[in-house]
Amino acid sequence: MAEFTTRTLETAGATLRYDVRPGTGTDPRPLLLVGSPMDATGFTTLASHFTDRTVVTYDPRGVGRSVTAEGAPVEILPEEHADDLARLIEELAAGPVDLFASSGGAVNSLALVARHPGLVHTLVAHEPPAAGLVPDGAEALAACADVHATYLRDGWGAGMAKFISLVGHQGPIPADWAALPVPSPDTFGLPTGDDGRRDDPLLGRNMRGCTGYDPDVEALKGAATRIVVAAGEESRNELAARAAAALADRLGTPLAVFPSNHGGFLGGEFGQQGAPEEFAKTLRAVLEA
Repeated sequence: MAEFTTRTLETAGATLRYDVRPGTGTDPRPLLLVGSPMDATGFTTLASHFTDRTVVTYDPRGVGRSVTAEGAPVEILPEEHADDLARLIEELAAGPVDLFASSGGAVNSLALVARHPGLVHTLVAHEPPAAGLVPDGAEALAACADVHATYLRDGWGAGMAKFISLVGHQGPIPADWAALPVPSPDTFGLPTGDDGRRDDPLLGRNMRGCTGYDPDVEALKGAATRIVVAAGEESRNELAARAAAALADRLGTPLAVFPSNHGGFLGGEFGQQGAPEEFAKTLRAVLEA
């Protein structure tokens, strides 16, 4: 695994930490690996398959080593993350970058390209959970709001149980989602008690802004950036993959199918195992196409 250096960057309302792994090859264009609210550690395995390129990972504001300013609002919007990414890319001073973005990171990167055209050469947006894009968008957005409301009312374990049920749901979201029975948190190994905190990066800080983001399709079409929207072959009927397919359709581009599922690049991080070697090969092929 390549050695990396950690750097600090001040942005509006946040202090970001990011890691730079120098590449051994001749390609001068950095490859950014971006998630949200996942921090940089989630890309450890994927980065190991790109040692020939300079790879940059970071912790989004409010996650891990990247902190928000005292008194900042609890909830964070994709536009704020987009401006952070723009500052990070400008700090690298290496011209347009290639960017692989997963989940909420894909939503934030779509906002980046719409707001700051010219900073990204190729964006691979893997399963952006922009819930309003799917045909059952109203029901999906209501379900996401219910997850957030459950967290605020009952705490992290209850909120996560609903979140897990939602992201794993196959097909359209029913209109009565909020009234459906949900497994107890302990079914997933989650705590049943409430610790009183409401600043969880996923459920408290990014849930509503991320899932409620409506990509500016016309701005994305007009950007110089090559945009590839992708989804996992095993997760095509889940909400994030369905949103990816809907976005690709609106952009008029084919949906790229990647191995495994929503976390297909994971190699044991967070206790999850995807198919990272196959995933990396597909990503490399897409970037070099």
